[in-house]
Amino acid sequence: MKLRISGVVKSFGTTRVLDGMDLDVAQSEVICLIGASGSGKSTLLRCINLLEPIDDGQILLDGDDISQPGRDPDPIRRRIGMVFQSFNLFPHMSVVDNVAIGPRKVLGVSAAVAREQGRALLDRLDLADRADAYPDHLSGGQQQRVAIARSLAMNPEVMLLDEITSALDPELIGEVLDVVRDLKRDGMTMLLATHEMGFAREIADRVCFLHRGRILEDAPPDQLFSNPSEQRTQQFLQRVVDAGRM
Repeated sequence: MKLRISGVVKSFGTTRVLDGMDLDVAQSEVICLIGASGSGKSTLLRCINLLEPIDDGQILLDGDDISQPGRDPDPIRRRIGMVFQSFNLFPHMSVVDNVAIGPRKVLGVSAAVAREQGRALLDRLDLADRADAYPDHLSGGQQQRVAIARSLAMNPEVMLLDEITSALDPELIGEVLDVVRDLKRDGMTMLLATHEMGFAREIADRVCFLHRGRILEDAPPDQLFSNPSEQRTQQFLQRVVDAGRM
C-alpha cells in the first residue's frame, strides 16, 4: 500500500485551506500531522477519505487516482479507515452492533459472523465486558476505542486519525493512545492529526508541520522536535512548550 498526495488544493469559499499539499505515505509508516488550528490537518484527512472533494491535484492509492470526480467513494473507504474526534457512534445500537454494522452493510458479512468478529475486536481493545452496553453508558475513552474498533472491523489498509484525543478528559487520553501504540506494533499504516506532541515524538516515523495549508517541515520526530529547520516550526513548538503541552 502506498498513499501519495500530490499538489492537492482545497478551498472553502475564498479561503484556501490546502495550498498545493504534497505527501507520500509508505506501507506500515506512521506519520503525525502537527500545526496550529486551521493549518489544514483535518481537511487533508477528510480529503483523503473523500469526505471533501479537492479542487486540484491528485490523491493516489497504489497509483490509482481516487480523487477523480465521479469516483464511487465506498470501495475506497473500505480500504481507508477514519476515526474522528467526536466518536460518531450510533446511540441506539449496542457497542458490538456499532462495530458489526460496517461489515454487515458494506462487506455483506452475516450478522452472526460480524458480531463474532466485533466481539473479538472489542476483546483486543479491552472492551469485551462492554460489548452489549450502549454508547451513552461508556466513558469518552471507551467510546473512542469503540470508534477505532468499528474502523478496524473493515480491515482497512490505512487509518486516518483526526485529533482522536481532543474531546477526552486528560485521564482518558492514555487508554486511547495505548490502542494506537498497539496498531503501530501490528504494522498498521497511520496518518494522525494530533496536538499530543509527546505522543507524536514517541510513535511517529515522520512528523509533518503544517502551516497555512502547506507542509513546511517533514522530518523524523527527534530531528523535528529537537532541531527544527524552519523558523515557523520553531515558533510553533515554543508556543507549545510555553503552554505546557510538550
